[in-house]
Amino acid sequence: MSPIDRLNGIMARLRAPVGGCPWDVEQTFETIAPYTLEEAYEVADAIERGDMDDLKSELGDLLFQVVFHARMAEEQGLFVFDDVANAIADKLERRHPHVFGEEAAKADGVAQKARWEDIKAAERKAKAQHGVLDDVPVGLPALARAAKLTKRAARVGFDWPSTAEVLDKLDEEVGELKAEIVAGDLDKAREELGDLLFVMANLARKLGVEPEDALRGANAKFVRRFGFIEAELAKAGRTPEQSDLAEMDGLWDAAKVAERAG
Repeated sequence: MSPIDRLNGIMARLRAPVGGCPWDVEQTFETIAPYTLEEAYEVADAIERGDMDDLKSELGDLLFQVVFHARMAEEQGLFVFDDVANAIADKLERRHPHVFGEEAAKADGVAQKARWEDIKAAERKAKAQHGVLDDVPVGLPALARAAKLTKRAARVGFDWPSTAEVLDKLDEEVGELKAEIVAGDLDKAREELGDLLFVMANLARKLGVEPEDALRGANAKFVRRFGFIEAELAKAGRTPEQSDLAEMDGLWDAAKVAERAG
């Protein structure tokens, strides 16, 4: 028995109405979807930490999510796991004619990327997705979706010529946000904050940076530096609650100096 057959068998057993796991049996596509997203994030986290043992485990957890969805689909007569595997295999062959087809295998990366986008556009047309933004998944994290929306629009020419114009727009959005905060209109401030984040995602795309990756890096830096603050306060037998902003801000600067020195 292959490992994937074993895993599919375990999933079928877990979902069995009689003798299965009650929790697994009651799940639906909708209830499992958040876990699927969570497992994808945990894969990314393991990669970022460089923990290959954990990555192996997290990839298994993510594969289990695929098996779970495929099993529920099989129970409803929609498709089976092999259909999922064949669908991605067909797509990969279709989107790589320079490897699997008759097109020149020596095509450079730029030409291959252009061809890839042409093929995807044809696929969208075949699925009656005529709008440029039709198939940008709504379920993506908002920041990642913003970057993908701007990337898709840029392909048809709806884009600023350079980062300079994006930075100008960023200044404009900051000004509008400040104005709404001063006016005390929190609903409009929320809208302007969204506009600001959207422009930031666009700037990330222009710089060739994945905004989710950049924000994850900033999150990790914040955790690391705040941990330094806690550790320094603990040396004096105190906690952050027993400190004040001025002291913690000084320790934050000390953390930055320590990072540069290290």
